[in-house]
Amino acid sequence: MKIKIQLFLILMFLLSGCVGVSSSGIFGTGVSVALDPRSVGTQIDDSIMQKNLSARIILLDKKFLFSVNSKVLDGRIFLTGKVDDPEEKLKLTKMAWETDGVRSVRNDIKVKEEFNFKQSAKDILITSQLRTALILNKNIKATNYQIDTYKKKIYLYGIAITSEEKDEVIKEAEQILDVKDIVASILLVENLRIQKN
Repeated sequence: MKIKIQLFLILMFLLSGCVGVSSSGIFGTGVSVALDPRSVGTQIDDSIMQKNLSARIILLDKKFLFSVNSKVLDGRIFLTGKVDDPEEKLKLTKMAWETDGVRSVRNDIKVKEEFNFKQSAKDILITSQLRTALILNKNIKATNYQIDTYKKKIYLYGIAITSEEKDEVIKEAEQILDVKDIVASILLVENLRIQKN
């Protein structure tokens, strides 16, 4: 029985490790190792930080599994999603700062209001339109960006190869209809601690 449990744990560890090479492909939010301008070591550090933070968030309360998103880029943590009250937002911010290796924390978590189906559908449409625009634009590496939309406000996270690419991404976001605001947290490759050679 003990051997079966050990084999199961080893198998789960190996299977969970296989996802890191290209976490979601071209249409997902993951970043392909081949296209990511961060060094492999930085990517691994960021991945470990993100998994560590995500696990601690879920342990705090299982409801955060679907309501709070975290993204780690070059040691910088970005939080988005919805919580029930301001105290939860503060707890999550504190938890992010307590993560080993963190350089900065940006908390764009909102306090929940009544569910509005029409608003949620509009947010999904805005995200889909921007994702498609980034994929179709040949001057942008779309896999390097994550998009979240809340109440017609776009939150963009990613790494741009050049400042021109960063400007192009923001320009694409500005062209989406009904967008109220754009919060861009886009790092330039030259500002990363360690880059690919």
